[in-house]
Amino acid sequence: MIFMTELLQQVRVIDPVSGTDQIADVLIADGRIQAIAAQISEIGTDTLVRDCRGLVLGTGLVDLYSHSGEPGFEERETLSSLLQAAAAGGFTRIGILPDTSPAIDHPALVVQLQKMRGEGGRGGQGGQGGQGRNYVSSPSSALSPLSTPSPLSPQTPTPLLNIWGAVTLDVAGKQMTELADLAAAGVVGFTDSHPLDNLGLVRRVLEYVQPLGKPVAFWPCDRHLTSNGVMREGVDALRFGLPPVPASAETTAIASLLELVAATGNLQVHIMRVSTARSVELIAAAKAAGLPITASTTWMHLLLDTTSINPSASLRVNIEQSRDVKSYDTSLHLDPPLGNPSDLNALREGVRTGVIDAIAIDHAAYTYEEKVQAFAEAPAGAVGLELALPLLWQNLVVTGEFTALELWQALSSNPAKCLGQELNTLTANQKAELTLFDPSQTWKVERKNLHTLSSNTPWMGKELQGRVLQIWC
Repeated sequence: MIFMTELLQQVRVIDPVSGTDQIADVLIADGRIQAIAAQISEIGTDTLVRDCRGLVLGTGLVDLYSHSGEPGFEERETLSSLLQAAAAGGFTRIGILPDTSPAIDHPALVVQLQKMRGEGGRGGQGGQGGQGRNYVSSPSSALSPLSTPSPLSPQTPTPLLNIWGAVTLDVAGKQMTELADLAAAGVVGFTDSHPLDNLGLVRRVLEYVQPLGKPVAFWPCDRHLTSNGVMREGVDALRFGLPPVPASAETTAIASLLELVAATGNLQVHIMRVSTARSVELIAAAKAAGLPITASTTWMHLLLDTTSINPSASLRVNIEQSRDVKSYDTSLHLDPPLGNPSDLNALREGVRTGVIDAIAIDHAAYTYEEKVQAFAEAPAGAVGLELALPLLWQNLVVTGEFTALELWQALSSNPAKCLGQELNTLTANQKAELTLFDPSQTWKVERKNLHTLSSNTPWMGKELQGRVLQIWC
């Protein structure tokens, strides 16, 4: 395969690893960064020169965890469509949770998924350090307003697939899996992606995992306290008439987990899906005390809060307000539920200051039929791989609440650190694992414009600003 040499002229280079945010020329050839300088003039005749003024070139985005429909629920999402959506959203690495059917609780399924990833990658050589060119429209069409994303090229590199192994058989929370065998098969870490209510089992998991050198992720949530709740407890839950979920359902579980981590001395514990202000306080205190933990929240918990569920309220980020008040959008039914406004503000501050290490996408595809139910009856979750970067950039960076480096760190280098992985810096002589983003391009969220098979998002039919143009990985 012949690889094109590309010169990206006057692109905004964002590298959270080295703390760089500058305008420069970047020369890329054969899957490597050849040079970065204020201006590069000495190039070969076979070099494609691209005017990238106004574009952002950053280290590849890393998603900690998302859901794959395959195996078991291919009508929601296949592994191929998930990887295509990840690439289209700027992700060069994506983690898939083990709650498939069958669950990823045996080494054979890990091997099978790795093989499928290699065969289903649209023919491109992807993965960490792989070579290849990502899909990209022609330079003129790539910058046109409301343009429809072009089909992915056969040369599109496939994002690296990080597979989480189940902690318990069939993610049922009863009997531990053969953790060592899963580690040998190449899982990135261990999680059930469901709350574990048996603290004795949690302690044993922490002890067994420690010598394997893999992170273990927990979703702290007391299901006895959540009961049948679907909305964060507070005045909005009362006003909208939806069963409440108290913040204590999360915070009591986090407090218990932190005590067990301190007792066992485990060094690689990750706290998933943080959603309350009090949780941020508990994690901040634990980190200040020297407890070696990491934590993540999801992208939608940074953009929306309980007021977003009522279409008649003054909503953030351009959610449609003209619907019948009784017809709550089931794409806003998440688990954990959206927080109150004070939770949203605390989560943003937690990410910005590093108390919350990473932003996860937690992409969860469901069919139209599954989501067309009463709000409380619909399955919890929404798609987001192709939407997260544009919406986070517009609502956090453009507003001045986050710097570009702070956002990119939470989406790129910090998630890699949570997984115990390294991310290449955006410097000369490094392998190219990069994302090219146009923060000004507008496009419409429509079924035909998405690579995911599902459309369960509150932004369906809305016009967004910001679009990923290309990845290298």
